[in-house]
Amino acid sequence: MAEYEIDGLRLVVPDRLLNARIAAKLASGDYEAHEAQAAAMRIRPGQRVLDLGSGIGYVAAVCARIAGAANVTTIEANPAMLPVIRANLERNGLGAVTLLHGAIGGMEGSAEPLAFDAARSFWAARIAEEGAAPATLAEVPHLGLGDLLARLRPHVVIMDIEGAEALLFDAPWPAHVRHVMMELHPGRYHDSTIKRIVDCMSQSGLTYDPGPSRGRILCFRRVRGGGD
Repeated sequence: MAEYEIDGLRLVVPDRLLNARIAAKLASGDYEAHEAQAAAMRIRPGQRVLDLGSGIGYVAAVCARIAGAANVTTIEANPAMLPVIRANLERNGLGAVTLLHGAIGGMEGSAEPLAFDAARSFWAARIAEEGAAPATLAEVPHLGLGDLLARLRPHVVIMDIEGAEALLFDAPWPAHVRHVMMELHPGRYHDSTIKRIVDCMSQSGLTYDPGPSRGRILCFRRVRGGGD
């Protein structure tokens, strides 16, 4: 087990889940640094936060430390990561965060599970593509973002879901969402998909937020007077 500390948060990761690149970023404090900075810039105490793609639980912990653990829901598809996330939240006194198992496969969920490819490092695990090796696949609950938005009514949505964001921007989002922060994966789709994401956010009353945006971290904020 490897133990790290980033900005006062203690994180433990089993050695079998690490590779040299991730270990180096954890050791230097650069792990998910831009996502954490974006969250810290925009989240306020008491806001409800929905975090898609937990990883080891670091960004969820950053959010919970600001908003309050009971106000944060974090989603992870990779079953191997669930005990790691839960342990990291609890060791930082943030055990009240809600951790859900599943993959976001679109705005609508399904009773049929999704095939999830965990062959890669946990940093790059994603919904399985055609031709994935059967031995690396796991069946996981198929969650719908629309269902989660309606049920949880988050003020802030954060996502790092390895390209599945392309499935989530075909219709306007609800007015209670005030901030959206995501990591884009341009190697997984064409520029037209990024345009569709930006257009959807504009139609939802959200505009580009330059402060926390950086590189592939694209952030939006609600236009003043445009939401409840």
